[in-house]
Amino acid sequence: MKIPLVIFGSGEIAQLAHYYFTNDSNYEVAAFTVDPEYKKTESFCDLPLVSFEEVEKLFSPTTHRFFVALSYAKLNLVRKEKFLSAKARGYTLASYISSYATVLNQGQIGENCFIFEDNTIQPFVSIGSNVTLWSGNHIGHHSVIHDHVFITSHVVISGGVTVGEQSFLGVNATIRNGIFIAPRTVVGAGSLIMKDTAEKDVYIPRRTELFPKKSDEITL
Repeated sequence: MKIPLVIFGSGEIAQLAHYYFTNDSNYEVAAFTVDPEYKKTESFCDLPLVSFEEVEKLFSPTTHRFFVALSYAKLNLVRKEKFLSAKARGYTLASYISSYATVLNQGQIGENCFIFEDNTIQPFVSIGSNVTLWSGNHIGHHSVIHDHVFITSHVVISGGVTVGEQSFLGVNATIRNGIFIAPRTVVGAGSLIMKDTAEKDVYIPRRTELFPKKSDEITL
């Protein structure tokens, strides 16, 4: 029998969570919940949409698990606050780990993690709680990913890296081995990090330059 699950959110990430949990997990989504000011309808994905103020009365923490399906808004702070609020209400938070991911770290993964397909998690990696790994990342051996981190797609984290709490790593970022990514660091898409960062550092690589000729003026 599948475990009933309540998902916080009513946006694209919540819709994705519903898809993945429904098709590739031991959970069955029972309902969605949002803060009262965001509750504009009575249902989402053909399931009840209830106010977060009433959720534990309608879907008890003793019988239901919980998942916070939010993005990296305010550098993951919104997702962190809802994660902590759900725990304070007595919920055990579920993690989704794709059956199409390669996970070799003996289950060292915390609560409320969202780990998509084609991630490679090597041995001796530790992943905290409330971490999102979008599709196609490489997490190298002996690395530590702390709580409330959002890693987008096709990020390469080499061996022995530490990623601090609430950090954000953009698409195609590369982190050299042994690097310390301090808490609340933003690593922009395509960045190459070769030395330790300081807290709240922001790394944005230069954009590709626009070529002065049009496509029909060049020979490929």
